[in-house]
Amino acid sequence: MSGGAGSAGAGAGNELRRVVLFSAVGVVNTLLSLAVYSALVSVRAWYLVAAPVAFAAGALNGYLLNARFTFRRPRSRRSLVRYVLAQATAAGVADVLLWTLVAATREQLASYAATLVLVAAGSFLVSRTWVFVG
Repeated sequence: MSGGAGSAGAGAGNELRRVVLFSAVGVVNTLLSLAVYSALVSVRAWYLVAAPVAFAAGALNGYLLNARFTFRRPRSRRSLVRYVLAQATAAGVADVLLWTLVAATREQLASYAATLVLVAAGSFLVSRTWVFVG
């Protein structure tokens, strides 16, 4: 059966599944990054070296898990390059957005929370429409 209410419901269910998986991968990436950062700092690595290494570990993990489970796409050089560009852009947007919100509200924690939600939503859309496509 093509079209109709049944396929619309299945499409919404698939999209919800992708959002949940994308969010779960984000949590795993954060925990992995924290573990890598903690391990590096514990052996006296300079924190400004440990941070990007930890971020890269989380980002690579995110690419692998999102390709396989969230978007069910084969890994490719093209999608990896796009993922790296999307992650770098998201990090830059997060910094600018956080700075803007804190400057406007003076609320650091609430601004960071809003930034996380907005950047995660944007990252999901970019991943779904640009990174992990055909």
